[in-house]
Amino acid sequence: MAIGGFPSFVEDMKIFGRERLNGHYGVGAFVVGNTFSSIPYLLMISLIPGVIAYYLVGLHKGFEHFVYFALMLFVCMMLVESLMMIVASIVPDFLMGIITGAGIQGVMMLNGGFFRLPNDLPKPFWRYPMYYIAFHKYANQGFYKNEFQGLTFPNNQAGGPPTITGEEILQNVWQVETGYSKWVDVAILFGMVVLYRLLFLGIIKTVEKVKPMIKGLMVASPEKSKQIIENPPSSPFLHEAKM
Repeated sequence: MAIGGFPSFVEDMKIFGRERLNGHYGVGAFVVGNTFSSIPYLLMISLIPGVIAYYLVGLHKGFEHFVYFALMLFVCMMLVESLMMIVASIVPDFLMGIITGAGIQGVMMLNGGFFRLPNDLPKPFWRYPMYYIAFHKYANQGFYKNEFQGLTFPNNQAGGPPTITGEEILQNVWQVETGYSKWVDVAILFGMVVLYRLLFLGIIKTVEKVKPMIKGLMVASPEKSKQIIENPPSSPFLHEAKM
């Protein structure tokens, strides 16, 4: 959904550029205002489909577990929106921006621990560092812990015990890091949201400083070439011909 909202991000950046030139507000006010204005809509998008999906599928009963489920959806939505805002600030073209954002998301999904288990990922690049950079790792692990911890399931393995705990499934089947709480995964994602927003702020400030310098160089180069054409250097051959 956040990738689908990329066109609105591009339009927001165009409006911000015009209003910034008029001196209406600064970069920090734009980033903070954009962040808080999107929170109610992201909460609504997370809660309404979350209620339908959570209880329709029959996930872990309990209000705390549902709150965690909806909160994780909300954080992921905000994080993806932050990522697309960074892309919009670098790649303002509509088509190239969607391709770039979808490509980044696709790479993160491939090594997030769902399509291929963490221990099966190739260690150079895909496991280190991409597995720990991809926010899908922490989202998947948080959802797994929220669903499996504290439950007991019948064991279908021959020769094994009659039941198996959710913690054993997390460690042996899904290869989840159970050394820390599921709330730590949410905190990590919140930290990534803050980091992405700060990157967005830094990119806008950098572009504001670099763009006038580039325009100045582009304007200076044609003027210099024009002066060379109008006042060509004197040639000794021309001087001899005049003599």
